[in-house]
Amino acid sequence: MPGGDTSQIYKDLMRFKPHGLTPNGWAMKAGVSRAVWSDMRRHGNPSRRTLEKLLTAAGSSLAEFEALRIGERPVPGSSSGLADRKGSSWDVAPLPPLPLVRTELAGEWNIAKVSVELIELRPGEIMERISRPASLASDPSAYAFTIVGNSMWPRFRPGRRVAVSPKAPAAITDDVAVKLTSKANAGSVPILIGELVRKTASGVELRQFNPHATFNVDAVDVLAMEKIVGELI
Repeated sequence: MPGGDTSQIYKDLMRFKPHGLTPNGWAMKAGVSRAVWSDMRRHGNPSRRTLEKLLTAAGSSLAEFEALRIGERPVPGSSSGLADRKGSSWDVAPLPPLPLVRTELAGEWNIAKVSVELIELRPGEIMERISRPASLASDPSAYAFTIVGNSMWPRFRPGRRVAVSPKAPAAITDDVAVKLTSKANAGSVPILIGELVRKTASGVELRQFNPHATFNVDAVDVLAMEKIVGELI
């Protein structure tokens, strides 16, 4: 797989790959299925349990992995070589927390004989504020929500938290949250979650995985489409 088609978290994990094992061999040793491994390479949304399995098999830990990723945040002023007179670099400013927005199931939306789970997002109800991934440092509009329902299983498990970046452009095969105009108000917004299959002037085509189906959402029904950048660990 070309490097441009692999996720950043997969590239980071490769730095922990045990010597003498291929990436697939590492996954097999860790007990990670081929489907989960392939999905992580492409989409970069591994569960916490998957990461723990891989890192344990590599003789490392989640704490060490996250420390490496956080430690690679750009240091303010580093590009210009600024440092204090003792030669130490400036401290990295802490990132603002990510708001975890309340979600709940809101029934089903029937599209061309396909029953799709409808989720209600309540932007004004912040359940808590959680650590912001470094990749979302430049998107102040980013937020997180908890997966409810089973339509995206096994890619997203109910109860997992995912991060959303309204600023990031969504490409084909990206996971997206499509906000709908119907019943949207100041307190809540109905959304559909799916993999982006196609986007045209007439609307978007999405794919769900449980049960497997593709469906179209007309442009007049789309309030916004926001990229799900990955599962939070």
